[in-house]
Amino acid sequence: MANSFDYLMWRGDIPFFASPFNEVDAMLLSRLAYAPFELVGREKAITVGKVCKALLEIENIEDRLLMRDDKKLLELMSESERFKNLVLFEYVNRIEETSETQFSAVAVQLARREFFVAFRGTDETLIGWKEDFNMSFQTPVPAQTLAVEYFERIARKIRGRFILGGHSKGGNLAVYASAFCNTALQGRIDKVLNFDGPGFNEKVLKTVGYQNVKNRISTFVPQSSVVGLLLGHEEEYTIVQSTNTGLLQHDTYSWEVRRDRFVYLETVTDASRFLDHTLKEWIAEMSAEKREKLVDTIYMILTETNAKTVKELGENWILSTASALRTIRNLDDETRKVLIEALRALAKGAKKVFVENLQNKA
Repeated sequence: MANSFDYLMWRGDIPFFASPFNEVDAMLLSRLAYAPFELVGREKAITVGKVCKALLEIENIEDRLLMRDDKKLLELMSESERFKNLVLFEYVNRIEETSETQFSAVAVQLARREFFVAFRGTDETLIGWKEDFNMSFQTPVPAQTLAVEYFERIARKIRGRFILGGHSKGGNLAVYASAFCNTALQGRIDKVLNFDGPGFNEKVLKTVGYQNVKNRISTFVPQSSVVGLLLGHEEEYTIVQSTNTGLLQHDTYSWEVRRDRFVYLETVTDASRFLDHTLKEWIAEMSAEKREKLVDTIYMILTETNAKTVKELGENWILSTASALRTIRNLDDETRKVLIEALRALAKGAKKVFVENLQNKA
């Protein structure tokens, strides 16, 4: 079955005026948003083709990319008639440990007055993952506030219509920016595309801003989604066939494509529903204060390894594990209690969901 790389090879020569911008295009640009554009200078505007070629010329660029297949994306986009002449502008990338912030975005001019704003998902930094976990007890997190400010700044500078999108946390940021931007700017948003990004708590879902844009939001999740079903979604979501299994389906390169759209399924897997219900049950069991304490504890354990990225944790997993175990042993009684209670609550939630599933099938 075809994937997004096949799409680029088979349909990458078709201009947008002949085949309008679609969900696969949006996913590819959302994936491109992970590229380290800062490595090629600080030009205010640059074409996709030029930036892709410049990145490919950097020695060992694959070590600076988030995923192995990102290099193939750069290669194909650099030669694609459909994408190479699109102009990228207003690239930002902020990582701040003190405020626990990881935010990056880039705007793309699709046509004279049509723009796509791509929000980057979680990168490989531990602070980026920490901010994701903060969403379980905090709204807004800094990246969400920055997403609103970023979109409003761009929309005030230029005239035209907008499509917002992103993968993982980037999808969440796209939705949040559309829901909490200025009301007048909301009227210039045609679509919001969320690729397996987490949802929101009830407080956000009930806001006037979210309700105003809800019908323009399209959420795509793979059949074994975990990340994309976290927290709440009031909008309809589309289930996409992935060739990977489990958590690896979060990788959009594994999503199957047919012509100019994804291959759809009717339902997510039983395993996905089980994990979704279990995690939501677990989160509901804990107060916001306990969630914050748990997240801070896990982050402290990881940072005691001196790793700054997930990759560094993996490369030195023996030393990282030993360091983490030492930190856990040295936790004060109150912190250790929170960690143990959280693990017990997770087991309790899994058991409850398992029993309910059995009863529903009886």
